[in-house]
Amino acid sequence: MQQAFDHDPRPAGTSDGVTCSVAPLRDPEALLQRTLAERDATRDLWVFGYASLIWRPEFHATEQRLARVHGHHRALQMRSRVNRGTPESPGLVFALVCGGSCRGMVYRIERDRAESELRRLWAREMPTGVYDPKWLPCQTPQGPVDALAFTLSKCSPNYTGQLDDDSLLAVLRHARGRFGSTLEYLVQTASCLRKFGIRDVAVERQLALARRHGLAA
Repeated sequence: MQQAFDHDPRPAGTSDGVTCSVAPLRDPEALLQRTLAERDATRDLWVFGYASLIWRPEFHATEQRLARVHGHHRALQMRSRVNRGTPESPGLVFALVCGGSCRGMVYRIERDRAESELRRLWAREMPTGVYDPKWLPCQTPQGPVDALAFTLSKCSPNYTGQLDDDSLLAVLRHARGRFGSTLEYLVQTASCLRKFGIRDVAVERQLALARRHGLAA
């Protein structure tokens, strides 16, 4: 799977003190059908974005709002073997991992377009079923909404945990995939968060690290 797709969805091993049993590959279509069954089809669909879905959503939304999710945080701790790296030199992308909180953007998709737009989003985010789609309560300035979010289990082999600075710098120097480098992805995300007034201390620290070593302007 690793040579064909960006992510390997099979949980295995132990991560952050969590014992993970090996599970069979998950069917993306089955996960989509479960997600569709869980949503209230009489209402518009909300989707939570925390990284590239903010600066490259690729779906039609009627409305967008700044939002905060509690219980999950944005983390540059997910391996990318195609989009931002290769199987030989994996890159990194942001994931929504349990613990803490995260400020991002929620998008409202009208109910009549919800299933078609969700299928487009699924093709982008869930080709191998790597994420755990969850309906999360989001706080927005206009009031609370329940939004679909793509979270990453710490049991996933794509979850790296906290990398030391030397390991992160090695990825930022060398990892490049079909959509560009991990460094470009980090810089784009940091720029977009600043544009919307979202402060993420970890992202700022990672960008500052890249700048100190001459990797980013």
